[in-house]
Amino acid sequence: MAFEEQPVVRVSRGVLDADIDPWALEIPAVRQVLDEGLDLPPGVTLLVGENGSGKSTLVEAIAIAFGLSPEGGSLQGRHTTRTTESTLHRALQVQRGLGTAGRWGFFLRAETMHGWYTFQADSGGADFHAMSHGESFVEVLQTRFSTPGFYCLDEPEAALSFRSSLVLLRTLHDVAEAGGQVLCATHSPIIASLPGAHLLEVGPWGLRETTWDDLDLVHHWRAYLDAPARYLRHTLADD
Repeated sequence: MAFEEQPVVRVSRGVLDADIDPWALEIPAVRQVLDEGLDLPPGVTLLVGENGSGKSTLVEAIAIAFGLSPEGGSLQGRHTTRTTESTLHRALQVQRGLGTAGRWGFFLRAETMHGWYTFQADSGGADFHAMSHGESFVEVLQTRFSTPGFYCLDEPEAALSFRSSLVLLRTLHDVAEAGGQVLCATHSPIIASLPGAHLLEVGPWGLRETTWDDLDLVHHWRAYLDAPARYLRHTLADD
């Protein structure tokens, strides 16, 4: 697949006078995207970082700017329960690849999937509520991530066991192999291990390219699993 044929080529600053939530502009990663832009390569891009680093804010804003439903879902199926998304998307311009205007897309947003399940059931679609939390996520992956579109995921590991996380890895691999594009925010060292993924570590520095072995996330998990007591004696100590 040629670079210009992917769903999204670049994300950059759009309307300069857009009414943007002030708190979003204080996030280093957001400022970097607004000041420098963000090129999205073909395949899978993973944003990895701590809570509050801005990874989910960016994924949400890019998904909405692309045209996806703010509370999760596709380009066509839109629903609203309570508007909580930031206004950052108003300041973003998404440069699409050539001939990809009608490309399928889907936003899997862990914190609002319950509402999307209800929307699907009320619209005559599958009853995801009849499944366990993790099973429903896997079913969405297997039924909605089946064409070479643009897929945004916000912390999908929230519902997934170790084995189900491996199912997600296979799904993302297959999407990329079919010519699709993925942007995913995650805390999971399993998801971050996807071969061939473009890793961006998000933090006070903004966004920086890295490798799985160099991620702070991986260092901490390795250290914790090797010797939990080293962490717990501080975490559980009386003040």
